[in-house]
Parts: sequence; C-alpha cells; structure tokens
Amino acid sequence: MVAPTAALPARSLLQQVAAGDEAAIRSVIETYRALIWSIARRFDPVDAEDAVQEIFLDVWKHAARFDPALSTETTFVAMVARRRVIDRRRRKALRDRTLTKVATISHEGPPGPDVGAEAAMVARCFEQLSEEQREVLVLAICEGMTQTEIAAVLAMPLGTVKAHARRGLLAIRAAAALGDGEGT
Repeated sequence: MVAPTAALPARSLLQQVAAGDEAAIRSVIETYRALIWSIARRFDPVDAEDAVQEIFLDVWKHAARFDPALSTETTFVAMVARRRVIDRRRRKALRDRTLTKVATISHEGPPGPDVGAEAAMVARCFEQLSEEQREVLVLAICEGMTQTEIAAVLAMPLGTVKAHARRGLLAIRAAAALGDGEGT
C-alpha cells in the first residue's frame, strides 16, 4: 500500500519564471506592471518606458534568486525595480558629466602658449574625432575608467567601446605622425 503523498507547496510566479514557464512570465507582467511602472515613473519620469523594460528583463534574469523564506515576491520585484532605476540614474548622471567634460575639452579654444606644440596638435586631433570616440577616450583617460565600465556608462556593447578607443587613438597617432613630418 502506498502512503498518500503530502501536497507539494505551490511554486511562486518567480520560481515558475526561473523554471522557464512562459505562462508565468505573462502572469508576472500582469501582476507587477503597475508596481514597476509606478517605481519607474517616480524615479525616472522621462525614460520610464525604457526603465520598465529593463526592470522586467532584470526580474526575469534574476528570478532564480528569489527566496520565499526571505521576502515576498512583491518585495523582491520592488527591490529589483528600485535598484535598476537607481543604476539608470547614476549612469545618466555620469554620462551627463562626461558629455560636459567632452564639450569643455572640445571647446576650450586654442591652447595657450604654455602648452607644448605636441599637446596643441593632439588637442586639435581630438576635436576631429567622432563624438563617441571622444566620449570613450575622455572616460578612459580623464576618469580612469575601464572599458567595461565605459560600456556600462554609455550603454554600448563592450566591443564597440574597444573599437572607438582603438580608432580614436590610431587617428590621433596618425595625425601626430603627420604633424611631426611637417615640421622637419
């Protein structure tokens, strides 16, 4: 005789999402869209729609981290949403500072007499780079950021950041080589 089995506890929506259940994904959207929308709109009213998409992606990516013994699903989703919008705000602030610094560097005018001829030439070459190349180089050189950090701040793929850095440096090097040849 087989003993009756105890009923298994029902899995939460996030546990179902972590298991790959597509219906659970739709249920998560229906259940938490108002909560996520309100958090995104409160923190980032201009880009709330983009923030909501990023939040849902994070919820899906990290659904396996949900532990019903530690918190409720609603708390977990709210914390993921809060962290994502705070990260977005920080990236935006850093990007704004970087753009300001790039604009300042690009529009400082001709270098003064205390700046060497080589530095003046590099500054002129820097102005001829694309905006993306300048942003990447300013973050790397002036801010001391790694390429991975730059990719996160500028919301660019890492390969694109590497390409902009390399092409920008090669363009400056080529222009410097041409400048050296003209003076001799």
